[in-house]
Amino acid sequence: MKRKLGTALSVFALMLMMSVGAPAEGRHPEIHRAIESLQNAKAHLEAAAHDYHGHRADAIHAIDEAIHQLQICMDFD
Repeated sequence: MKRKLGTALSVFALMLMMSVGAPAEGRHPEIHRAIESLQNAKAHLEAAAHDYHGHRADAIHAIDEAIHQLQICMDFD
């Protein structure tokens, strides 16, 4: 009986841990969402049929730099 109860509690604890919000967001979910938004914008620019009058390459570079800086912020938190 004790073994079944222990197993049931272990399964319940595992299910509870799996149902908790995304741990990858950590303490700054806004920064994680900003990174995701920047990645989406970059994908949109890369897939675009035109180069936005020569600004696409500069925008992609700026997005890469912004993502890099946000990741540095997260490393030092």
